[in-house]
Amino acid sequence: MIKIIFINTLRRVRFAPSPTGPLHIGGLRTALFNYLFAKKTGGSFILRIEDTDRKREVAGTEKYIVDALNWCGIFPDESPGTEGAFGPYRQSERNHIYSKEIRRLVESGHAYYAFDSEEELASCRKECEKRGETFIYNYESRLALKNSLSMSKGEVAGLLKKSKGHVIRFLVPKNKNIKTVDVIRGESNINSSLLDDKVLMKADGTPTYHFANVVDDHLMKITHVIRGEEWLPSLALHFLLYDAFGWKRPSFAHLPLILNPNGKGKLSKRSGEKGGFPVFPIGWEGETKLTGFKEYGILPAGLVNYLATIGWSPKEGSEALSLAELIEMFQLKSVVSAGANFDLEKLKWYNHKHIQEASNEFLVDKIQDLDISAQKIERKQLAEATGMVKERANTVSELWGLMEYLFLDPKGYDEKSLKKIKKDGLDKICSEIISLCENTNDPGGFIDSLKIWGEKNSFGAGQIMMTARTILVGGLKGIDLQKIISFVGLEVVSKRAVTFSEMNI
Repeated sequence: MIKIIFINTLRRVRFAPSPTGPLHIGGLRTALFNYLFAKKTGGSFILRIEDTDRKREVAGTEKYIVDALNWCGIFPDESPGTEGAFGPYRQSERNHIYSKEIRRLVESGHAYYAFDSEEELASCRKECEKRGETFIYNYESRLALKNSLSMSKGEVAGLLKKSKGHVIRFLVPKNKNIKTVDVIRGESNINSSLLDDKVLMKADGTPTYHFANVVDDHLMKITHVIRGEEWLPSLALHFLLYDAFGWKRPSFAHLPLILNPNGKGKLSKRSGEKGGFPVFPIGWEGETKLTGFKEYGILPAGLVNYLATIGWSPKEGSEALSLAELIEMFQLKSVVSAGANFDLEKLKWYNHKHIQEASNEFLVDKIQDLDISAQKIERKQLAEATGMVKERANTVSELWGLMEYLFLDPKGYDEKSLKKIKKDGLDKICSEIISLCENTNDPGGFIDSLKIWGEKNSFGAGQIMMTARTILVGGLKGIDLQKIISFVGLEVVSKRAVTFSEMNI
C-alpha cells in the first residue's frame, strides 16, 4: 500500500503595524512586499493590529491604516474587519492567549518573575554609570536582583499572592552561539551573553512586542516574517523564543530602509517637509493635518509601482507596471539589503506613466476630488480636455492647471509673454482675431485663415501665433493653438480677444 503524504506549502505572511500614528510609506512598502509575496505564492496576507501599547495609541489610526492599504489596492485576506480562522487580529483582544503562553515559559524555566521597581533599576543604572559600565539585566546581574531566580519559592509565592507589581522576563542562556538566518541578508552569529533578559510581560499584564509577536506569528501559522530592517537586532531574541517554546521558526526577511533623498538616515516627515513632498500615502486628519501622496496628486498605481522598486528591481526594460504585473514578477530572494534614497522625480516619472495609461474618465474623478473649480465642469468636457493635456502631467494635481484655460478666461497675462508680443500692429492682430470670429463658422480653419491674413499684411506667423496664444491662455503655454480654438469655440475666442483689446496693453 502506497502512503501519500501531502505537504502544505501555503505561504502566510502578515503586516503588523502599531496604531500609534499615520502609516509611513516605509510601512506601506513593507505591507506591499508582504502582499506581493503572498499573492505570487498563492498564499494569504494578514493584517494584524499590534495595539498593546495603549499609552502611545492614537485614535483613528487603525482606520487610517486600512484606508491607506485599500487605496493602494492591498486588501488583506484576514484582518480585524475580515475575520479568519486565526483571530482575533487585534493584540488587545488576545490577552487570554498571552497569559496561557507565558505560563508555559515560566513553568518550563525559560522565563521568570522579576519584582524590581523602576526606582531600584534606575539606581542600578546609575551605579554602573559611575563605574563607566552599562547596566544589563542578564546572567551577570540577575541573581543579585529581586526575582524568582534569586528568591525562595516562599518569598515569590508571597509576593505573587499580594499582587506585588512584577514583570516576567525571558531567561537568556549564557554563552550560547545563536545562528540566525535571513532570506535577504544570509547567516549571522551572535553570542547570547550580549543579550539582556527582555521583559515579556509587563506589570499591567500586557505583553511586550517581542513576546506577543512571536506567539501570534506561531499561532497564526505565519510562514514568512517580512519586516523592516529596524527589527533586525531583535532576530536573535526571537530565535531563542521560538526555541524555548519548541516551535518551528518561520523564515525571516528584513527589508532595507527607505532613506532620505540625501541618503542620510531613514526617510522622515521633516525631510519630506523640507523637500516639499509627503511621506504618507493618504491625508491624515489628526491633531496635525498631514497631506498624503493622494492629495499631492500621485495615483495609487504610481506609488505602488515606485515603492516596489525600492529594494527590488523588476525585470530590465520594465516601465509602468500594474499591481498584477508586480505580483507576477516579484521574487523575495531578489530583494537587496542596502537602503535606497527616496527619489521624488523617479516617483513622478512612474506616476506620469500611469497617468498616460489611465482612462480620461478615471482621471476626471481624481481631478474633481482635488479641485473645487473642476467640480463645476461637465464631466464629458472635462474628460475630453484631460485627454488633450495628460501627456504633460506628472501628477493628477497638475492636470487642472494644464487645462484651466480651456474653461475659464485668463485671470491675468504673463509679463514675459506680453513683452514678446508688444510690437507694432498688436492692435491690428487683435482686431483681425475678433473679425474672423464674426465672419467664419469654421473654428477648425481659424489658424490657417489668420496666417494667410498675416502674410498679406506683413505679420510673421510667430508674432500672430504668440499673440493669439497669450490672448486665449494668458501666456505662452498650453497645447496646440488650433486645438484650443476648436475646443473653446469662436464665441469664447472673440470674448477673450475683446477683453484683451480693452486693456490697452
